Amino acid sequence: MSQEHRKDIPGRLLIAIGGNATHPEDIEGTSAEQKEIAVKTARSLLPLALMDSELVITHGNGPVVGKILMRQALTRDRIAPMPLDICVAHSQGGIAYLLVQALENALREADSARHVACLLTQVEVDPDDPAFSNPSKPVGPFFTDDQAKAVSAELGWEMREDAGRGWRHVVPSPSPRHICDISLVQVLARRGTIVIAGGGGGIPVVRGPKGVRHGVQAVVDKDLTSAHMANVLGIDTLMILTAVRKVAIDWGKPTRRDLEFVTLREIRKLHADGQFPAGSMGPKIEAAIRFLEGGGEHVIIGHLDECMDALLGISGTHIIADDP
Repeated sequence: MSQEHRKDIPGRLLIAIGGNATHPEDIEGTSAEQKEIAVKTARSLLPLALMDSELVITHGNGPVVGKILMRQALTRDRIAPMPLDICVAHSQGGIAYLLVQALENALREADSARHVACLLTQVEVDPDDPAFSNPSKPVGPFFTDDQAKAVSAELGWEMREDAGRGWRHVVPSPSPRHICDISLVQVLARRGTIVIAGGGGGIPVVRGPKGVRHGVQAVVDKDLTSAHMANVLGIDTLMILTAVRKVAIDWGKPTRRDLEFVTLREIRKLHADGQFPAGSMGPKIEAAIRFLEGGGEHVIIGHLDECMDALLGISGTHIIADDP
């Protein structure tokens, strides 16, 4: 597939922004820093926001929710800690507030009256999902080996090495089964509103008799929620924006090669061969596969700063559905 075939602009688009794109590893995480990053993110997204396309945006929360947990741990003798689902809700609301404000400000400066709205989003998961007995989702800051041992001993956290970058706290990450109130996302998007939803993968809940829901201790993967949401909404193009410009194979080896245009069949084989580690690109590739298997047509994985070029096929990695 050539780049020439991807220069058409999709009428409907879901963009998933990575947690490390909204909260890079090299910041302290102050409110001022997070505001500045939100402004930068909005400027990057502005060309897409000015299009006539229906636009839904999701975002990660791994670094932020991890810091909320750490803050609670340090103050637990004075302030009663919140359960993880409420921590996810806090991170979802806080990140989305900054993005809504920054994106609307950028639109106004460009003389656009388009609105941006955030929907606090619950996501149903299976209470029997095996992820609950095998925590794997890294959240929060990185620790050295000695620091990780000390934190684990003090707080009882399960720590796991994350793609050679250090040790992080891991929590259960069940698969999304249902996006609650997805019809509201659809209605707003069809009216032309830019909708920010599913932040941090959504607030994890389980559903009991008569539809009664309650939260559970987990963090749903943002990319898997994004893929599921796009499939349910019937969106053909999923864009995953992160801190890397292209997906690569043989990472860290002399034979490293960046991927530009690949098919579902090809990416599925590379994934099966272990090319994409679980702690880094793995969840994004898994989300891409699920999206395409669920009826999607085109996945774009690229850098936040190059989102328009990626949409036009000039940059990024493009994964397309197999021919019928």
